[in-house]
Amino acid sequence: MWVYEKKLQYPVRVSKCDPHMAKLLMEQYGGADGELAAALRYLNQRYTIPDKIIGLLNDIATEEFSHLEMIATMIYKLTKDATMEQLEQAGLDAHYAAHDKALFYSNAAGVPFTATYIQAKGDPIADLYEDIAAEEKARATYQWLIDLTDDVDLQDSLKFLREREIVHSLRFREAVEILKDDRETKKIF
Repeated sequence: MWVYEKKLQYPVRVSKCDPHMAKLLMEQYGGADGELAAALRYLNQRYTIPDKIIGLLNDIATEEFSHLEMIATMIYKLTKDATMEQLEQAGLDAHYAAHDKALFYSNAAGVPFTATYIQAKGDPIADLYEDIAAEEKARATYQWLIDLTDDVDLQDSLKFLREREIVHSLRFREAVEILKDDRETKKIF
C-alpha cells in the first residue's frame, strides 16, 4: 500500500536545543488532535466510507504519518544535546525517568496516547465533519506552536504543517459536498 521514501516530506531544521519546545510539540505527536490520532482515524474510517472517498482518506492518512515523522524529528533535534538540567527545567524529567530521550506517544502534559482519540461514527458525513474539526484543531495548535517559538527554522517546518492541515480540511469539505450531492440524487427513476 505504501512506498516509503527515505526523506522527510519537508525539511526539518532547528537552530538551537530547546527541550521546552520539544515538550510542547509532544501535543502533535501523541495528543488528541495530533498526527497519530489523525492518521489512525482516517485509516479506520475508510472501511465505512463510500468507495469514491476511500482514496482521499488513504491519501491524507498517509500524509499524516509523514507529519508524525516530521514532529518526531523536531522533538529529537530539540532534545538530542539537552543536559539533565535543561530536561528538568523543561518539565521532561518524568519523561526521561520512564523513557530516557526515546519518543513516547503522549501529549504535552505527559498523558499517554489513547484509542479514545480516534473517532468513528460509521456515518460518512458525520465522520467527515469530525475529520474537518480535527484538521482545524491541528491547524490552530500549529499556529500556537509557531507563536511559542522564536526559532525561525522550526517555525518554517511548523508553517508547512499548518498549511497542510488547511488543505486537508478543504479536501474533507469537498468530500462532504460530494456525499451530500450523491445522497440527494435520485436512485430510482
